[in-house]
Amino acid sequence: MNQASSSPFVVTDRVREALAVSLRGCDELIPQDEWIKKLARSEATGKPLRIKLGLDPTAPDIHIGHTVVLNKMRQLQDLGHTVIFLIGDFTTMIGDPSGRNSTRPPLNREQIEANAKTYYKQASLVLDPAKTEIRYNSEWCDPLGARGMIQLASRYTVARMMERNDFHDRFKAGQSISVHEFLYPLMQGYDSVALHSDLELGGTDQKFNLLVGRQLQVEYGQEPQCILTMPLLEGLDGVEKMSKSKNNYIGISEDANTMFAKVLSISDVLMWKWYTLLSFQSEAAIAALKAEVEAGRNPKDAKVALAKEITARFHSAAAADAAEQDFINRSKGGVPDEIAELSLPLGEGGAAVGIGALLKSAGLAASSGEGNRLIDGGGVRVDSSVVSEKGLKLGAGTYVLQVGKRKFARVTLA
Repeated sequence: MNQASSSPFVVTDRVREALAVSLRGCDELIPQDEWIKKLARSEATGKPLRIKLGLDPTAPDIHIGHTVVLNKMRQLQDLGHTVIFLIGDFTTMIGDPSGRNSTRPPLNREQIEANAKTYYKQASLVLDPAKTEIRYNSEWCDPLGARGMIQLASRYTVARMMERNDFHDRFKAGQSISVHEFLYPLMQGYDSVALHSDLELGGTDQKFNLLVGRQLQVEYGQEPQCILTMPLLEGLDGVEKMSKSKNNYIGISEDANTMFAKVLSISDVLMWKWYTLLSFQSEAAIAALKAEVEAGRNPKDAKVALAKEITARFHSAAAADAAEQDFINRSKGGVPDEIAELSLPLGEGGAAVGIGALLKSAGLAASSGEGNRLIDGGGVRVDSSVVSEKGLKLGAGTYVLQVGKRKFARVTLA
C-alpha cells in the first residue's frame, strides 16, 4: 500500500511505523483508514496531530492499570504529536455511568480539587511534561450555561443514547437512570469539539463516550476524531481488572520495594500481557525474550526485568536495583536494610509479652486475635525462626518480627 484510500498524501515508512506504534496492544482503532490519512497528512505537512486523553479525578491516586493509556500517549508523544492530558473536573461532578448498573454519585468540588492536585504529577511520571498540554474541561463547560447545555443536548438523540449497553440493561431491568447521566457522554464528547481532537484514547469501557465525541465533531463541522481503545489491565490476581476496591492493584506512588515485589507476584502467563501494555521495550525485544523463555530460560528472569523497568519508571534505576536486592534478601530469609524500629514496654512488673499482643502493638496485626491466626498459618517469624506456639512470650531484649514476606519491625522490649 503506497497511499491510504482517496488520500492525496503518501504513506511512507514513517507513517507505517506510527501506525504500528498506534496498534501495539490496542483493542480497537476506529476507523483505521482515517487514522492512516491523518498520519500521512501530518507527515507531509509537519503539523502534529492532537491526541486527547481525559481522566476524571475520582480518586487521588493512579494505579498502573491507568498507565496503559498513558503509555500509549507517551509512545505517540515520542513520535512528535501533541498530547492533551485532560482533567475532567467538570464531568466528575456529573459522574461517569460507564459500566455501572446503578446511578454513580457525583463528587463535590472540594473532593475533585483535592484529587486533581496529584493526578498530573503522577501522570508526569509517564508523559513528558515539557511536551504535554494540560487542560481542565471546566474551561469550556462552565461557560456553556443552561442555554448552551440545551443546544448541545439537541445534537444527540435519546435513541442513540439508549444504544449504550449499561443504559439499555438498566432500563430493561427497571432500574433508575437519572437524566443527568445522559449529560456525561455529551460533555465528554464536547471536550473533543473544544480541543479539536484528532484522536481520543480510552479503555474499552469508554468506547461509547468516545464515539459520541466523534459524532458531535461532525455536528459542529469538524473533521471527526479517530478512536483508540486499550484493554483493561488484569490485576495481580490475573482475573479481575486492576482495581483498588479489589485490592489487586499496584499504586504508582507505592514504595519501590512493594512495587517490585508485587510485579514479581503475577503469573508467568499474565506477565506477557503486562509486557505488551506496560513495557517500553520494542515488540521485537519482547518477542525475543519470550522465545528465550519458551526455549528453557527461567521465566523469573523476564519477570525480574519487567519489575525493574516498572519500578525504575516510577522511582529510579538505583531504587529498582535496591528493590531487587531487598527481594533477594527476603527470599533468603534475610532482613531488609530499612525496617521500622520500636521500643515497647514489658508487661506489669517486667513480665514477658505475648506474641499476639506484641504483633498488634508493633502494627503488624490488626488485633491479638489476628496475630494468633497468622501464627496458625505459619506466617510469623521472630529472628528468622517460624513461630509455631501462640503462647510464646518474649522478655526483655531486641527482636526482629516478620509477618509474611514484606512486613518487618525491629522491637526492643524493656
